[in-house]
Amino acid sequence: MCDGETIGGRFQWEKRVSGYNFDLPSKATPEVITERERLADEACRALVRAGIPAYRGNLDEDSGGRPGAHVRVDPLADGGVLVDWNTQGELAAAAVDLLERGVDPSHLPREIRHFETVQTCMRDAVLGILASAGFQVEKADAHSHGNAVQVKAFTH
Repeated sequence: MCDGETIGGRFQWEKRVSGYNFDLPSKATPEVITERERLADEACRALVRAGIPAYRGNLDEDSGGRPGAHVRVDPLADGGVLVDWNTQGELAAAAVDLLERGVDPSHLPREIRHFETVQTCMRDAVLGILASAGFQVEKADAHSHGNAVQVKAFTH
């Protein structure tokens, strides 16, 4: 079974704003969450069987910089199972450092271009591997989930 490391995200934001009476998105039912957890476990196992380092996690905790495919369940009603690719911390840190210093978007430094290429290539690899293993997958909404893969179902 895949072990768990997790990342922060929308869940942390929800915890912060929930005390201020904002209209928060509705959560999925316990039955839906249980089905998503099963689907996430199967997707994680399929990636590990293919030789991809993969681990399970949740939206409410940090991955601790662990590299590999991070398989997680989004608990919102319109959520699902998402797979993000995490690079080694050194590669991500180099790109973040440059972005924090400010860069010309029309002339991105090699480190940022390389990081983006790795993210795109690994997303496409995860899409292909999971599709071949019998999962219905697609690119997740880039605005909400970046380069994540969304796992819709297991078609056997």
